[in-house]
Amino acid sequence: MAGHDGMEGVSLPRTPPTGRYLAFDFGLRRIGVATGQTLTATTSPLCILQSRNGVPDWPAIQALIDEWRPVGLVVGLPQRAHNNEEQLSTRQARKFGQRLSGRSGLPVYFQPEQYTSVSAEQMLQVAGLPADHVDAVAAELILAQFFHELQSRPV
Repeated sequence: MAGHDGMEGVSLPRTPPTGRYLAFDFGLRRIGVATGQTLTATTSPLCILQSRNGVPDWPAIQALIDEWRPVGLVVGLPQRAHNNEEQLSTRQARKFGQRLSGRSGLPVYFQPEQYTSVSAEQMLQVAGLPADHVDAVAAELILAQFFHELQSRPV
């Protein structure tokens, strides 16, 4: 599923579009969502959606897409730190991204990630904020990394 210029995803255009993106930190019970835009590469946590028996709340996801009108979507792909090997959660996130692309008609970029939930927990703890926002903050970290890599790409 490698995309253009080494990016990986589903239905990727030749060049990633500029504008607003939604990012997802997929989990079988909760999906963290963040938003951001490429012009200033700013990101912010948005919300946490509940899944029922591993099934995402597709109507809620579609409502977010309708409200925010993103030009693209980013899904975090969990990878093992020592060897970047795919694991069950990686395959589940990839499947979620493929379904997301099919349902939304938008390009979906897969962003490799490691320990974003741990980093999000630490950030919330340092800020003295409740840990119940961890999934949305993890999605924000995924999107921030995606924007960083976009800006670092050769033109």
